[in-house]
Amino acid sequence: MTASDVGKRVSVRRLAEGGSPGAKFTDAVGVLTSWNDGVLLITTRGGEQVRIPESSLVAGKVVPAAPARRRGPAASYEELARAAARAWQPVESERLGDWELRAASGFTRRANSVLPLGDPGLPLDEALSRVRAWYARRGLPAYIQTATGAEGTQELLCAELEAREWVREVSAEMWVGGLAPVADGVDPGDRVELTREPGEAWLGRYQRKGASEVALKVLTAGPSVWFATVPGEGGEPDAIGRCVVDGRWAGFAAVEVAPSRRRQGLASAVMTALSRRALEEGASAAWLQVEADNEGARALYGRLGFAAHHAYHHYRAPDPAGH
Repeated sequence: MTASDVGKRVSVRRLAEGGSPGAKFTDAVGVLTSWNDGVLLITTRGGEQVRIPESSLVAGKVVPAAPARRRGPAASYEELARAAARAWQPVESERLGDWELRAASGFTRRANSVLPLGDPGLPLDEALSRVRAWYARRGLPAYIQTATGAEGTQELLCAELEAREWVREVSAEMWVGGLAPVADGVDPGDRVELTREPGEAWLGRYQRKGASEVALKVLTAGPSVWFATVPGEGGEPDAIGRCVVDGRWAGFAAVEVAPSRRRQGLASAVMTALSRRALEEGASAAWLQVEADNEGARALYGRLGFAAHHAYHHYRAPDPAGH
């Protein structure tokens, strides 16, 4: 392994911090994003940056670009990124080379961030300046959505953004799984209602809607969108969910359960009902996005056969005033 391997996935063994010859070793696996001034910078699958002084380096080697996945449908990062983008469509967008600038009055970062699938066609600093100006004209903070942990993800761009003091505000994971096992889950019976539009009750349960017409435009946009509702007492739903069917993919989101009705199988029932409808429309695979600290959701999706594919992150431009 040499400095010429920047951009490749590597496995590195180093002395533990403060160690000496004969001390314990620690390992790091990720993309080598720089090797300058006697320091290696490795970006891990989850997007964390590990700094390794050359003086602590014991061994290192280039390893395959991404580990073999043991379960779930085969999919590239770009395929999933594009499917997710179609499920969270902005109100307006503009191309900058292979980057897509997206805006939706601030409703959900997924529709208010740059999706950089390739080269912006400009030197990076000039491209970032154009990005900041585009969002400033709309009264929005500039965000760039990146990914790490799979072949074709953007560890190098993450490192460049952090070097320019862009701040990583949000990180989550994209999980994938087969659709049929989800459809064979908890029998929803007649508890789950499926509609093409989110009614007032659905929106009342949805925690992230924001009170805006733009939110409705984003939520209802997509190739084939379905909303699930489990009615409850007093007109408030016990559970809700959203699914966007797009070719072979079904993308799940907004699966929420009333606090008093959790751990009663309602989330699974919502997933099953939506999955069955997606199967009827020809889908065979599923994706969803889950935050790293949402243990309840991760446990549920793991039981349904989902597994992490890659991590994704939203980087915010630094405040020009330095605050």
